[in-house]
Amino acid sequence: MNPDLSPFPLKIRRVHLDTGRENVVVISRRSKALRADIFRGFSRVELRLDDKTVLATLLITDDDALAAQDEIGLSEPAFHRFGKPVGTLVTVAPAAPPESLEAVRAKIRGRTLDQAEIGAIINDLAHFRYSDMEIAAFLIGSASFITSDELLALTGAMAQVGTQLVWPDPIVVDKHCIGGIPGNRTSMVVVPIVAAHGLPIPKTSSRAITSPAGTADTMEVLARVNVGVEEMKSIVSSCNGCLIWGGHVNLSPADDVLISVERPLSLDTREQMVASIMSKKIAAGSTHLLIDIPVGPTAKVTSAIDAMRLRKLFEFVGDRFGRSVEVITTDGRQPIGNGIGPVLEANDVMAVLGNEVDAPHDLREKSLRLAAHLLEYDPKLRGGAGYARARELLENGAALKQMQKIIDAQGPSKCSAELGPISFDVKAAHDGVVSAIDCLRLNRLARTAGAPLDKGAGIRLFKKIGDRVEQGEPLYRVYTFDGPEHDLAASAARQETGYVLNGHEPLQSRTPS
Repeated sequence: MNPDLSPFPLKIRRVHLDTGRENVVVISRRSKALRADIFRGFSRVELRLDDKTVLATLLITDDDALAAQDEIGLSEPAFHRFGKPVGTLVTVAPAAPPESLEAVRAKIRGRTLDQAEIGAIINDLAHFRYSDMEIAAFLIGSASFITSDELLALTGAMAQVGTQLVWPDPIVVDKHCIGGIPGNRTSMVVVPIVAAHGLPIPKTSSRAITSPAGTADTMEVLARVNVGVEEMKSIVSSCNGCLIWGGHVNLSPADDVLISVERPLSLDTREQMVASIMSKKIAAGSTHLLIDIPVGPTAKVTSAIDAMRLRKLFEFVGDRFGRSVEVITTDGRQPIGNGIGPVLEANDVMAVLGNEVDAPHDLREKSLRLAAHLLEYDPKLRGGAGYARARELLENGAALKQMQKIIDAQGPSKCSAELGPISFDVKAAHDGVVSAIDCLRLNRLARTAGAPLDKGAGIRLFKKIGDRVEQGEPLYRVYTFDGPEHDLAASAARQETGYVLNGHEPLQSRTPS
């Protein structure tokens, strides 16, 4: 080996830089232990101490505040993953590219990959051995074409890397919505209904990536969601269900890596979506799964034909992995509930569970219908009785009591439940009837207002499709926490409200986010 490229010891320095998913390390251009000009030719390096290794992207700095001549600065993700204290001596060497990259190159050239090749790629992804550019190459190659065998191999490999939960019950139910519809917090109503009935429903949910709130973000307004595996099992044992963040229990970690690159590139193909969802549900130990596919002009799925194709893929993968999968299509033409954003959505959920008079009817009815499907998996329940049983558990207060039990078991939230103190109303430009609502635009507007980072930011809806409005009447109210976000959101709302009144304003077809 060239002596200039031999491993060298350097002291760890923690650099307070959030580099997202990617491991990044920094060395000084004047480093006494490393030839920075030599290492500049390598984009990746390997940190090693005993049997602990981490691959990272290398940056070179002239700023001693980031790394002195005898130090290596680790960004926050790299520091946490390496798990060694500041000042520890580590060796640093150029990293050989992962062997599985050859399979990625083959996929780009059009070759079908076998199970072992896909398994190697997913294993390297889960261990953060790929750069974002290399992940993008795999996603683009897979987006071009993917066979049925590759889809099964991808799903299986993603499910096997990370935590795999096993439950003592013969029937473990779960539900998943493919997303894209603002305010669609049905899981937080369905879980306590089903759990109150007695069926286990260990619900692991995601945080928002491009939306103003994921189920985990909204549940975090009410309770702690960063729950570990053993604690999760204890909660499900005592409550029949939970509502926690899936990332904390490490289910299908390779999927989280893929999503972090996939979303900005808008590479949300049917096959990748199915592999993503099914891998997490298989790893979560679900035996019976309900998939909700909202269909609408600005939803992720815009036509019944596309929904049917997606349904068949879910059923195909479910059959091969021994899971009972039921897929239903729902109305995706407009938001569900009255609020968009964590606090507003949590308020809607608790209003439905509390049977309040002004609770959003659409969220209540959709949740009851979804819960009915899951309750029908109970062999002791007569066929067709699912909806009546779900409504009984909601109306008699059992679901609310079960939700409070789950909240108590998960522990108190540290998040504020206050709405943003700065707000403005978006008003109708003329008289008319609401004929369409752009879900994608409202999602973006709520994020511009600060959601989900600010839990109390978001949008309160006053009008839905079919409602009559008069000129100057509020369509919705936007909540923010500071002036700049208020100004950005107000400017965005002035450009396009997202509402169509009697066809006067064009509703754009969905564009990738």
